[in-house]
Amino acid sequence: MRQNENWRKSFFTIYIGQAFSLLSSSSVQFSIIWWITMETGSAFALTLSSVIGLLPQAVIGLFAGVWIDRFNRKKIMIIADSVVALSSLFLGVLFFIGIKSIIFVYIVLFIRALGETFHKPALQAAIPQLVPPSELTKAGGFGQMINSATSMVGPMLGAFLMSITTLQYAMLVDVLGAFLAVSTLCFVKIPKHMINHRSKLSIMQDMKQGIRAFKSNKALLRLSIPMLISTIIFVPIGTLLPLMVKGYFNGTAWHNGIVQTLFSGGMLIAAMVIGITGGLKKQFLMISVSTGLLGICSLIGGILPTYMFWVFCIVVFVMGTTGMGFNIPFTSYIQRTVPAENLGKVISLISSVMSFAAPVGMFIAGPISEIIGVSNWMICAGVVMIFVGFLCYFLTRKFDIPLDSEVISNEK
Repeated sequence: MRQNENWRKSFFTIYIGQAFSLLSSSSVQFSIIWWITMETGSAFALTLSSVIGLLPQAVIGLFAGVWIDRFNRKKIMIIADSVVALSSLFLGVLFFIGIKSIIFVYIVLFIRALGETFHKPALQAAIPQLVPPSELTKAGGFGQMINSATSMVGPMLGAFLMSITTLQYAMLVDVLGAFLAVSTLCFVKIPKHMINHRSKLSIMQDMKQGIRAFKSNKALLRLSIPMLISTIIFVPIGTLLPLMVKGYFNGTAWHNGIVQTLFSGGMLIAAMVIGITGGLKKQFLMISVSTGLLGICSLIGGILPTYMFWVFCIVVFVMGTTGMGFNIPFTSYIQRTVPAENLGKVISLISSVMSFAAPVGMFIAGPISEIIGVSNWMICAGVVMIFVGFLCYFLTRKFDIPLDSEVISNEK
């Protein structure tokens, strides 16, 4: 399929709308979590909200992939955004009339997560319909740059909204963001992928087809092993940083704010660099190097003495950049090499597995760090990640042809 010559205009039009949607969603998510915190003061209530946010992707992600491949992906994104906006409007109206039930808040969190379960894979599967294969890594970099920027600004906007108003007014921001995202999508023409509405395959057979497509891609299968281990290790490192700041460096909330900003800033700058340059031509090498660098940073962060907080800040910044170094090329490789008719299923399959991997990592890291200390956990995690970097290199090096050569090969 020949991509639209004006793909850049279409791509950036979509992401301008998505930027508003992501920013409003991030701020509203913060507002909801803060409301739960203030209303209940319960760690269990917050944990339950996290589990509810995870369930849709983990449980029905595979089913979502089937529908994403069977139907128009642009319409799926519009419907997903609209449903999320309606759920936010629903909660806002309930609060306006005085019904402030945490049960309804949980229901809305579930609907928001359900919308994301369909929206994100549909967007990732639609991008190769717009963007030429040689530009997918750059496009992924720009996309992640917007994600990182909204992740940084969204909580600050949410905190501002909750300081000057109440949750019901904050929910209206989500409605506005979704409206802007849907409006931009309506004006963008996305080339259609091959859709078989009359497929005789059942949902389960279609899911199995996606699993077979994943297994048949030997390079992707090998690459997924270190990516899975990286997710298990990487997510807890980011989550445990506040404990490292407070418990090891005796820092305050102000110090923690600096660390969190530097971590997110590293992700943002790395995404920007990859978006402009495309990163290394050998994408698997970039993933291996980034994984190893994350390990080195974690190892250094764990062995630093307690008076070197500012050195730790530099380490955290570099650590933030490494996440983009394996996430962006991994996604772009999937988009380049998986057939369009199976792309939604494969992306959803991998997203579901990674959704399970993140809490598994927390269940491992939490108890161990309680026993041996967060700094020692970072040392152990660093050693493991350095090993995973070497493992990734040796597993994938025979498949790692330069990006330009890969694109030429695919076009023949």
